[in-house]
Amino acid sequence: MLQGAIAGLAAGGLYAVLGVCLTLMSRLVRVVNFAQAATGMFGAFTAVWLVQQLDLPIWLGSVLGVLVAGLLAAAIGWIAATWLSEASTTTRSAMTVGPLLLLISLSFILFGNKPQPFTPIIAGPAFSLGGVVISQVTVATVAMAVVTAVAVRIVLRRTRVGTQLRALSERPTTAELLGIRSRPLSISVWFVTGIISAIAIIIVAPSQSSDATGLSMLIVPAAAAALLGGFRRLDLAVIGGLVLGILGGLVAQIDEVALVRNFLPFLFIVALLLWTQRKEVWDAAR
Repeated sequence: MLQGAIAGLAAGGLYAVLGVCLTLMSRLVRVVNFAQAATGMFGAFTAVWLVQQLDLPIWLGSVLGVLVAGLLAAAIGWIAATWLSEASTTTRSAMTVGPLLLLISLSFILFGNKPQPFTPIIAGPAFSLGGVVISQVTVATVAMAVVTAVAVRIVLRRTRVGTQLRALSERPTTAELLGIRSRPLSISVWFVTGIISAIAIIIVAPSQSSDATGLSMLIVPAAAAALLGGFRRLDLAVIGGLVLGILGGLVAQIDEVALVRNFLPFLFIVALLLWTQRKEVWDAAR
């Protein structure tokens, strides 16, 4: 059982990283970005193509793929900031479903519909704990989730850019009247989260399902992780992702309920929604 829980941490770290990105997007640019994982997927597929077809070194192909993901995310952000700047969070979030479907379709056209042959950037065991081997991928993803959350918190609270971003998210009209340029800042948030998503997916994809749809649908467990913190708390997004990964690893070890693993994010989301709405439900019942 312990081995299964540890094995699930690699996926949990990826959920946590994407959950942190979703939380950051929700807090700063008022968007639940359903294309978050899809932009990372497309950047990762681009990296594989560059390595396979152009014979580039893995590190160079990965860097270029990450930049492609960041630019794609920035392009979506530019659309949101230009034409949907006054729209509601619901409308802005719904807009990202289009890029999600577009990137999946485009990946089928450009790269085919089969899993991509990812070359592991990080591989092998990191250390053992109580006889259980912990891989380098697990350490990398968990560390990336924690470091990203901590770094974002420091930037938001202790830098001038962070102060401007918080002002835009909390008082956008007042911030713009004070001369804070909203469009470049919001597009930069899209760009950075696109880069973070691509890096995480490139690290984990060799040990996970590496087809376009599977990687893009990582948005579901990522959203479940972010929901634990109400799309506001970075620390709870990290915890939510890791808990989901551990639960998935544990369930996979039990043959009788192994199929439930695929539905865990949905069950997690339903349970959280019911819990957060418990007062209204109980009041209605009375």
